Amino acid sequence: MQPVGHGLFLLTVAFSAVIVLVVLIARFKINPFVVLLSVSLALAIVTGMPVQSIVKSFEAGLGGTLGHIAIVVALGTMLGKMMAESGGSDRIAHTLIDFFGEKRAPWAMVAIGLLVGLPVFFEVAFVLVVPIAFNIARRTGTSMVLIGLPMVAGMSVVHGLVPPHPAAMFAVTTFNADIGRTFLYALIVGVPAAIIAGPIYAMFIAPRVPLSPNNPMAAQFIDERVDRDLPSFSLTVATILLPVGLILVGSWADKLSVAGSPINTALRLLGNADIALLIGVVVSFVTLGRMRGFTRESILKFSTESLAPTAAVTLLVGAGGGFGRILQDSGTSQAIISAALGAHVSILLLAWLVAALVRLATGSATVGMSTSAGIVAPIALHVGGVRPELLVLATGAGSLIFSHVNDGGFWLVKEYFNMTVIETIKTWSICETIISVVALMLTLGLSLIV
Repeated sequence: MQPVGHGLFLLTVAFSAVIVLVVLIARFKINPFVVLLSVSLALAIVTGMPVQSIVKSFEAGLGGTLGHIAIVVALGTMLGKMMAESGGSDRIAHTLIDFFGEKRAPWAMVAIGLLVGLPVFFEVAFVLVVPIAFNIARRTGTSMVLIGLPMVAGMSVVHGLVPPHPAAMFAVTTFNADIGRTFLYALIVGVPAAIIAGPIYAMFIAPRVPLSPNNPMAAQFIDERVDRDLPSFSLTVATILLPVGLILVGSWADKLSVAGSPINTALRLLGNADIALLIGVVVSFVTLGRMRGFTRESILKFSTESLAPTAAVTLLVGAGGGFGRILQDSGTSQAIISAALGAHVSILLLAWLVAALVRLATGSATVGMSTSAGIVAPIALHVGGVRPELLVLATGAGSLIFSHVNDGGFWLVKEYFNMTVIETIKTWSICETIISVVALMLTLGLSLIV
């Protein structure tokens, strides 16, 4: 057992490391990957890890994280690219607007965010759908805040809570949670959170944040999105939801077939997130590619060029895994376990707090969720009594709190919506915080039932 003084020292070092992360990324604008790597190595040295094992420890954490996440990122991005190039995202938007009506456009936008954001990263989904939001805002004559905020709320919820998003998938694996049950609970928690933070909050804040009618970015996209020949709604939705359906079938394999049988094995293989996404991408090459008249060369070009923007996100996820591994190998995670057990803090609340802390430090919900899952999972083994699916949701909720200037999503929303930093904080940052707190409260409530 570690001396009390040494445990306190490790906790102090860990807290100081997070503070340094915040300062270097937010104040000095240093690349987050470089900061995570540097601070991880510094933390290892200060805590007394053997010098010869420090780099190997970080590499093991980074490699273990990327071994699965990189595949999901690549395939999800390709699927999103096919949606964009085929006009599938536009078709979903126009169909839902026609269904909801122009006066209920904010409610349509939160549905669009939830649906389109399902297979891709937030940044990818945002770039795909924001041109649609510009068109709808012009068509309905309403503020971009009223139209765009529900959209990003929906995207944020599925990004942080719903598998098969990479961070959620990593947390599902880390906590050994059932993916099908996690998906169901995420909808129960996430949809109300998206509604409160999206349409409801947007209706409150939009009149208080008047935007300039002259938005150069909006004018550019509106000009590019006129009279497009769009794929059918049913075909587009079926293509998007195919990987999710396969994953759900895989999670129910033991209920649909005899465990260990060839059918059971096949269902589990099809339900693997990597295989399900691969099948979804290949199908999209046909339904959103060849059936739309694209040549093989065009589809190759789309799928290849879509990977470049994901490099930074993928590296950040890996660096988060490396940071988490350093915390474990240095004994810091054990010190956190001891402190948590001694303080009798709710494991769900602890998961939320750790994820929130890492999110605020790194600016990445994905890093916040994946890193904190690695920290909290050992504690969960000691504590027990909580469904691992709820731990995934609590961690995801914490990872969504208060997006600010060290988050790429913050600047995407600011620039595309043509807002000031203060306006972006009043709208987007508060929206994220509402999602985080509401999702935590609903998760805590769900823990009393399931």
